[in-house]
Amino acid sequence: MKFFRLISVLEGLSLITLLFIAMPLRTYADMPLAVTYAGWVHGILFIIYGASSLIASHLSGWPVWKWLLVLFLGVVPFGFLYVDHLIRRETAPTSNPETA
Repeated sequence: MKFFRLISVLEGLSLITLLFIAMPLRTYADMPLAVTYAGWVHGILFIIYGASSLIASHLSGWPVWKWLLVLFLGVVPFGFLYVDHLIRRETAPTSNPETA
């Protein structure tokens, strides 16, 4: 899950970079290569994100709806923050008051 969290954050940051830095540079500063390079990086990271989300869902026993939600959040700006929250909540050690 640590690898999936890392890929999720990297993919989310690449989407933010593409949407809020590279695309305005292409439009307002006439720099089309910014979108080309940021788009390639984002595309590769999204493919890795999709594959690793499938593996993580299988290993964690997620229902299909949860995997689809995580996959959908990969294309939503700032959706990676919620995915990170879900993973941290799922992997956090639970405190059992009966054993304390």
